[in-house]
Amino acid sequence: MTTAPQSSLHLPERFARKLMQQGDVQTTGDRLRIRLFRDEEDATPPYWMDLEILYEDDFCLVVNKPAGMLVHPTVPGQQETLANAVASYYACTGQKLRVRHIHRLDENTTGPVLYAKNEFSQLILDAAMREKAIERIYVAFVQGQVSSTLLKIDAPIGKDRHHNNRRRVSPSGDAAVTHVEVVETYPDADVSLVRLQLETGRTHQIRVHLSYAGHPLLGDALYGGSTTYASYQALHGEELRFQHPLHRDEISVKAPWTPLFNTLRSTFNR
Repeated sequence: MTTAPQSSLHLPERFARKLMQQGDVQTTGDRLRIRLFRDEEDATPPYWMDLEILYEDDFCLVVNKPAGMLVHPTVPGQQETLANAVASYYACTGQKLRVRHIHRLDENTTGPVLYAKNEFSQLILDAAMREKAIERIYVAFVQGQVSSTLLKIDAPIGKDRHHNNRRRVSPSGDAAVTHVEVVETYPDADVSLVRLQLETGRTHQIRVHLSYAGHPLLGDALYGGSTTYASYQALHGEELRFQHPLHRDEISVKAPWTPLFNTLRSTFNR
């Protein structure tokens, strides 16, 4: 049971009704006791692999996703995904929980992925995603010398009808906004390091927007990036910021740079 002053906990109406029907709400004077943590079964098969836990409490989990791993299975029988690894982590730590990811990263994008550890947290964090209240900050190595005047890319993104796996800027696409900050430029290599913040979360948004701006990500062959320095897109989730679903304090979680990023920076700074 979780105990909190009645005025400090805001439950979504449908969820509150569900808790009442299950007998999971008790009141004593000015105190409200709510059962938020029921033992749960999950159909996600556990698959053991080492995980880097960046943050964890009773309500949230943030895991650092490596390159080359999907966030969740996309075909029947697939098990070597982050969701399976999280299911294994829960099982090994005695947590009877469903795997509930709040956002996703591309297979070869590295960085923090946020999970909700109960239904209450999922409802609150899903709403925060819809309201653009979860901040996701990325770093990327891109081709060319990015101008310091490129501060925002505001261009709708839709499917590329000529290529099933690609997206493209399209007037009929969904609104998409990416904020850009130039961190360093490397004239000798004709490469730039940029920091990016998503205002929206379209599929391949950063990759599409930077390619559209004439600065495809290093290693991102799908969107015109050179593979001279990297074999996959040089895109890393550097920081995740969100309000805690229970007490609403801001949580800031940073993911350390990957070996690829450290190598690239060292190479270009020679």
